[in-house]
Amino acid sequence: MKLLVVDVQKGITNDRLYAYESFISNITRLIDAARKNNVEVIYVQHDDGPGSGFSTADEAFEIADQVAPVGNGKVFCKTINSCFGNADLAEYLKQTGEKELMIIGLQTNFCIDATVKSAFERGYKVIIPEGTNSTFDNDYMDAETTYKYYNEMMWPGRFAECVSMEKAIALLEE
Repeated sequence: MKLLVVDVQKGITNDRLYAYESFISNITRLIDAARKNNVEVIYVQHDDGPGSGFSTADEAFEIADQVAPVGNGKVFCKTINSCFGNADLAEYLKQTGEKELMIIGLQTNFCIDATVKSAFERGYKVIIPEGTNSTFDNDYMDAETTYKYYNEMMWPGRFAECVSMEKAIALLEE
């Protein structure tokens, strides 16, 4: 199994996110458990391009301090919603032969959803731990409704196995 940490970047990791405190607590707990159990943690950052304020030279682009990589952890950049838009990441995952991905991060209704569905289409078993993705209010739904729509209706039984934090920790410990 690999733990994929998606877009937890300084520019969008703040208390406007749905269930922000528990989101941060849960993802740091999973990252710590993965490291303790020698499960590779792979980081992905979204780059909106030069001049956007959310690109490689910008502070907002940097991985949030709470979850920053340790040592020589793998970090990939992407310019589209799905992490599989980065050919190097897609090839790396393919070469490792790994078939299970635990996906956590931001934002539920954009990059997490696109990555979940892209991983599923590529034959990966996708695991989504409860409370480890989040988003903001939008013009159509508040953040809580958006979170529940994907985690309770869209992904389970279709694209991913949505599990409790306890089960996610147990999976990392196997």
